[in-house]
Amino acid sequence: MEEPQEPVPLLVPSQGTPQVINTEPLLSDAITQLAGGYGAFAVDAERASGFRYSARAYLIQIKRKGGGLHLIDPIPFGPAHPLLAQLNELLNSDEVILHASTQDLPCLRELGINPTHLFDTELAGRIAGLPRVGLGPLLESLIGVVLAKEHSAADWSTRPLPQEWLTYAALDVELLVELRDAMHEILQSAGKLEWAEQEFAAILKAPPPPPRVDPWRRTSGMHKIKRRDHLTIIRELWIARDAIASDQDIASGKLLNDSAIIELALTAPKTKKELEKALRPLGLRARWLENSPTWLDAISRAVALPEDKWPAMRSNADTLPPIKLWRDKFPEKFAPLSHARALIEGLARANSIPMENLISPEIVRRICWSPPAQSTTIRDEPAVRLALAELGARPWQIDLIAPYVADALLEHEALEIVEPVDETTPESD
Repeated sequence: MEEPQEPVPLLVPSQGTPQVINTEPLLSDAITQLAGGYGAFAVDAERASGFRYSARAYLIQIKRKGGGLHLIDPIPFGPAHPLLAQLNELLNSDEVILHASTQDLPCLRELGINPTHLFDTELAGRIAGLPRVGLGPLLESLIGVVLAKEHSAADWSTRPLPQEWLTYAALDVELLVELRDAMHEILQSAGKLEWAEQEFAAILKAPPPPPRVDPWRRTSGMHKIKRRDHLTIIRELWIARDAIASDQDIASGKLLNDSAIIELALTAPKTKKELEKALRPLGLRARWLENSPTWLDAISRAVALPEDKWPAMRSNADTLPPIKLWRDKFPEKFAPLSHARALIEGLARANSIPMENLISPEIVRRICWSPPAQSTTIRDEPAVRLALAELGARPWQIDLIAPYVADALLEHEALEIVEPVDETTPESD
């Protein structure tokens, strides 16, 4: 047997790291070069998550066989620039390859770049059942190269961008076409290519997510809050922080992190000295104090509100009760859910695909919570198939799981959850 070869470090692009494109002549020339190439476009985008409030792209990387590798700074051009529209038209002439496309598509669309034919290498890896689907692990296992990731959390809004960051960014698309081809072959051999293509099409067709109801309720640490007056302080602090963050385009957590908001809600300080005392155990940061008057005003405003203006402990959004409550409070819903989960888990194992990619857990919960009429007394697979489609399931998913869900909806006794047994034997004296 041949010894497995050690992966080769991928340190620089084969043609070197290109210069940043930040002028109209440079972008026009890049589009001409890409138009002269052939085949799919490898695309990536870098944002400044954790540093900026916006999710805009601060660098776009594109490579095409015969068309070169290009690093585009979109900031000088802005949304709807004619040259970006021209680039979008070119990209739509063939397949666009992205890794974890749902992360990059929003910032690309903000610039007027809307791919119409997608291949997502990360999602392809999930559907193929590969154990590790990050870009680095996939390149290592399928292409035989090691990709450095030391700049993945960098502040890409920095200008000028350091040369080593540009090299890192260029390498993200250097072998993306080759990775796509390897993934395509794996999916085709496993009979899963059509599944993947339906998933890629669904991503492109998906509408933007609706605005969140009460987004302040997503503040980390909310489990510590047991009183509505404390909840009111969280809401006012969150809204005040969000306004500053949006205006200054700075990540909200840089101004005041969620742990600090929870602490201020619990202590309700009235003065700057009290505010500093409340935050000191969290590692008081100078940045938090820059807007102390704003935080104190928000707390004061919340405290002054009458009780009928306090928010409810739970949102009125269209959300289902927490699953942990189903067994005791909604046993008639939990019984089919327990069976559906068990059946789908077995189906996922048989098809070597993560359960959440076989079908969204939210879809399973919703169909068990509101099953089609009569489906809990008479097996009605056609009605189940229709309900799954209305909830957003793709045809390949419906074909696989509808028979099992139809069976599960007939169950009225929940499956027992087997607790793991401690098989360790205590030592004898």
